[in-house]
Amino acid sequence: MGLFSTAPDVAVSLGTVNTSIYMQGAIALSEPSIVAFNTARGNIEAVGSEAREMLGRAPTNITPVRPMKHGVIADFDAVEKMLAHFVHKVRRRTFPRAHLLIGVPTASTAVERRAVKDSASRIKASEVCLVDEPMAAAIGAGLPVTEATGNMIIDVGGGTTDIAVVSLAGIVYGRSLRVAGGEMDDAIVQHVKRAHNLLIGESTAEKIKAEIGSAEPLEKPLRMQIKGRHLSEGLPRTVIVTDAEIREALSEPIKAIVKGVLEALERVPPELSADIYDRGVVLTGGVALLRKFDKHLTKQTGVRVVLAERPLDSVVLGAGHLLCNRELLDRISVA
Repeated sequence: MGLFSTAPDVAVSLGTVNTSIYMQGAIALSEPSIVAFNTARGNIEAVGSEAREMLGRAPTNITPVRPMKHGVIADFDAVEKMLAHFVHKVRRRTFPRAHLLIGVPTASTAVERRAVKDSASRIKASEVCLVDEPMAAAIGAGLPVTEATGNMIIDVGGGTTDIAVVSLAGIVYGRSLRVAGGEMDDAIVQHVKRAHNLLIGESTAEKIKAEIGSAEPLEKPLRMQIKGRHLSEGLPRTVIVTDAEIREALSEPIKAIVKGVLEALERVPPELSADIYDRGVVLTGGVALLRKFDKHLTKQTGVRVVLAERPLDSVVLGAGHLLCNRELLDRISVA
């Protein structure tokens, strides 16, 4: 009968920054993992993209929050409401009770995994099963996870960096680092504050990272005009930042990720290590799109690192693949 009485029909990538949903053969939704509460009326004002627009712009009675921190639930009530909103948004009213498949970080504890299942159950999901996110990412990136060969995946998202070596439909080595895109954004905020005496918000830092951020020097230098509040004068000001200074700001979180990758390579069994050196490492996640990040990892580790075809969607695509592969799902499901 397998582990689950009914095959899941909705796959969810519940991320710190974005939540994606896969159903009926396609990605049906991809929105920010943000909930905006109206504290005056005690209800939810907005969820997802609408809530993201309120970051740094909302009045005092509206509080946008990210209910996921480092890939795990930080606000149970907000996650339940967010999940319910997203699932209801993509499903027809004639199918009110969803069978959910949800990805979780490799290093999440039993308590954290139980929290994810409980939150999904409370939105009246009829059945919930969990899979490790790096395994789902490896499947979504097209790696032969069921073969007796070593496949290494680095999934750098908004809240965690998941590093895993997969073989025979199992994770031989897995580790989650709580250093990822969010820490990079914080580093940019702090740099602009120190270097330019300017206070910027999370959205501006994320935009800087996307437009001029890089892990290695660029052939053509980039510059960007940014706006914020001058700390001494208290007035709006505009400054110019360069790719070189943003690269310096990102150096510490990038070093932490490189260190985690090197430690993983040192702990892999020799046979699988040889496979990894032959086949290379696959890089996924939103931060994988940082300019020359793959080349920087290759340079620092001595192992070829390649970018997945769809790095932003690898986890949800892999989870979606499992919806129609019940045999593989039974083998790799963690709960």
